[in-house]
Amino acid sequence: MPGQIVGYVRVSSTSQNLDRQLAAIGDVEELFTDHVSGGSRQDRAGLADAVRHLRRGDTLRVSSMDRLARSLVDLEQLVDELTGRGVTIEFVKERLTFAPGSDDPFATFQRQLIGAVAELERSLIRERQREGIELAKQRGAYKGRARKLDDDQVQLARKMAVAGEPKAKIARDLGCSRRVLHDAIAGIGAYASTPRPRPELTGAQEVELPL
Repeated sequence: MPGQIVGYVRVSSTSQNLDRQLAAIGDVEELFTDHVSGGSRQDRAGLADAVRHLRRGDTLRVSSMDRLARSLVDLEQLVDELTGRGVTIEFVKERLTFAPGSDDPFATFQRQLIGAVAELERSLIRERQREGIELAKQRGAYKGRARKLDDDQVQLARKMAVAGEPKAKIARDLGCSRRVLHDAIAGIGAYASTPRPRPELTGAQEVELPL
């Protein structure tokens, strides 16, 4: 019995559109999505759900390698893990397929080379951003990193956390990473000035927020 064709797409923010990636992967039987910028594998609830869903004989189809992993280490781990479980992985943009039991050293070299180049590009972009921020600070023009969640979303996240909702579900519903969610609930980093949950949201004057 043939396995499922499973799609995975990721965009860096809720304002970005998935259409291009969806067109690239074509028809799939199951689709998993993430709306997070970078972050580790643990920050992406949609990817975690996809990995749990996949079974031997299934195919995971992704528009490009950089949508599946943000580092060469994560890419290699995911490919090895999934093919070891009998799952085939297709990268549409790179036109590469990795099947269980296949031993194509040239394809492996291509994957590692493409992943390394993408990682280098991201490092160069981060370095240019750091330099730009430093120059802006010197000019007094740097306003700090924009918050991904507004005050109402933070209050909602805290209410859901108090109600016992899984953190992965809260992050997915709000379109943020687990790291952003943790900072919002804990009231640290960019969310240090966010007021504690309002009584009408929590139903209580004081609540203990699970982190």
